[in-house]
Amino acid sequence: MHSVTPIPAFDDNYIWLIQAEENHGLYVVDPGDAQAVLDYLKQHQIVLDGILITHHHGDHTGGIEQLQAMHDHKLTVYGPDNENIKGINHPISGQTVSVKPEKLDGEAKIFHLPGHTLGHIAYLIDDHLFCGDTLFSAGCGRLFEGTPAQMRHSLQILAQLDDTTLVYPAHEYTQANLAFALTVEEHNEALVSHAAMVKQLRDQNLPSLPSSIGLEKQINPFLRVDQDAIRQKLGHHFAQHVTDNDTSFTLLRQWKDNF
Repeated sequence: MHSVTPIPAFDDNYIWLIQAEENHGLYVVDPGDAQAVLDYLKQHQIVLDGILITHHHGDHTGGIEQLQAMHDHKLTVYGPDNENIKGINHPISGQTVSVKPEKLDGEAKIFHLPGHTLGHIAYLIDDHLFCGDTLFSAGCGRLFEGTPAQMRHSLQILAQLDDTTLVYPAHEYTQANLAFALTVEEHNEALVSHAAMVKQLRDQNLPSLPSSIGLEKQINPFLRVDQDAIRQKLGHHFAQHVTDNDTSFTLLRQWKDNF
């Protein structure tokens, strides 16, 4: 089993710290800011064993080199092999379904999730899903490299996980995403209720995360593109008849990009 702790970085990033209970291993996910990690390690007098990377963007990878240097280049660094990420010494290919990070308890399942970037991956450790910039609470990542169809398929892969799966995105985007979701589906009671709870958390400067797959299926419009209410809203906004999921997702992402 593992415990997970957020290390805030930059304006809205979370670097997730994973600690194994049995093997006492310690990994961080997407350390864009090495100093934030080093400060946390020093404060708590703990030692890092490795790094898990979801994709190549600098706010997720920028701390790899410094962390390696501060640990005599002994850290194990996992990440996708097709995204040209400097510092990875355990590359994950497109055929990889799981890895066994040293000193963690058990395997990490790998999900290949093109959309935000083409080589984006996620890690499932126990019931903890580290999904980078693919799935956010009440939202999803922008399409910098992939297509809307690729992103929708990637999100559907994650939606098939157990409802109890905990979701750890890399950014505190929840309130902004909820504002958009409420515009699209204002009569969704679960969405209204969750928005109120998140406001209370954020007013106290507490994380809105983790979420869960079950919750996201209730509140996240990008997992609900088959809903008539959302299709009708999209049809009104774009002045066209929306009849299929791909069109619904494409228009929804376009609307959010300009929201």
